[in-house]
Amino acid sequence: MANEATTTALQPQRTIAELKELRALTGDTNGAQRVCWTDTWIRARSWMRDKLAALPVEVTVDEAGNQWATLRGASERTLLIGGHIDSVPNGGWLDGALNVVAGLEVLRRIAGAGTPPVTVRLVDWADEEGARFGRSLFGSSAAAGTLNPDAVRTLTDRDGLALPQVLAEHGVELDRAGEAGAQLRNAAAYLELHIEQGPVLESMGLPLGVVLGTYGVERHAIRFTGQSAHAGSTPMDRRRDAFGAAAKLGLEIREIAKRHGGVCTVGSVVTKPGIVTAVVGECDLTLDQRHLHADALAAMLAEAKQASERFAQDENVEVSWQRIWQIEPILFNPELIELADAAVRATSGTIHRLPSGPLHDAAEVSRSGIPTVMLFVQSLRGLSHAKEEDTTEEHMQMAVQALDRLATETMHWITQRQ
Repeated sequence: MANEATTTALQPQRTIAELKELRALTGDTNGAQRVCWTDTWIRARSWMRDKLAALPVEVTVDEAGNQWATLRGASERTLLIGGHIDSVPNGGWLDGALNVVAGLEVLRRIAGAGTPPVTVRLVDWADEEGARFGRSLFGSSAAAGTLNPDAVRTLTDRDGLALPQVLAEHGVELDRAGEAGAQLRNAAAYLELHIEQGPVLESMGLPLGVVLGTYGVERHAIRFTGQSAHAGSTPMDRRRDAFGAAAKLGLEIREIAKRHGGVCTVGSVVTKPGIVTAVVGECDLTLDQRHLHADALAAMLAEAKQASERFAQDENVEVSWQRIWQIEPILFNPELIELADAAVRATSGTIHRLPSGPLHDAAEVSRSGIPTVMLFVQSLRGLSHAKEEDTTEEHMQMAVQALDRLATETMHWITQRQ
């Protein structure tokens, strides 16, 4: 009967309406523009605070820039429901925002039922995407204790602005970001809903899935350094073409991924001097490698480094690597996976368990030792990080219902473990 009452009180259609409202406020014809540490992101957060103002919650921002809404319960033991409102440039309207807005609706339902048995907190993690500086999961990794300030201190955006400077403009001191860990002190479980961002559920004809864990990631900045020279007067066999080596590596990493059953992506290539009449003297590229198994991920990285050195020698250039970010594969809590499985079955009647290739804040929370699980909802055509990203309204409503069922059962699970 508790689940029936929960479903009746919940208004999943309101989540869809609010997502459309947020899209109109923070997007344009090219897609979502809620890049973290920008004015549009600030506008999105202000919009969320306005929604939260109608609830009996305390809204705070921690030392890493994460925004928290706290509904006090009968116990200090805490259920966390999380997501991120930031997006990539020209991104999709659901990536991240669905997590937070669906969590808002669940928080409304729980608050409307009276004092919950445990404290419930909705968190909007800061800079999940890493779109401006290339370092994903900033806020959640700071809270989890895995952020090394020195490893990100020298990161700059495309305008040359340094990360510490931009953070300070938003009230975040890089060297104090780790103090956000205090927010996790009483956390007993963490739930996150997300669009799949891939084609698996759609290919199986399923609206929802339960996530087993997240891929490990190796992300590097690679620089090939040769010699800029005149494009007309420099013979082909006398060139030190940095782009030539980079181009070869860009093709080889695809084969490395295929051999190991992982994924590898060169997402950015910048050449200097960057004019049509000059041989490229310097070429910077970013490499993202992901795999569910740590040994395979390590092998992919080693092969990519070996290949870069081989191609550098071929083109008579030099190569250097700088790690931007790294995370081991993360497996979610088995008991919460079972609860999530039951919630999905009760909502849609069918279930599929799958790993997550994309990164999520849930991985960092899990790394901190907090029991964690994620739900996926189907993505149309498997598209994400693009304006074409979409999910049917029917499936979004089912996702909100499944998250609510999971939250209810997780609160019971937490009380039983006290």
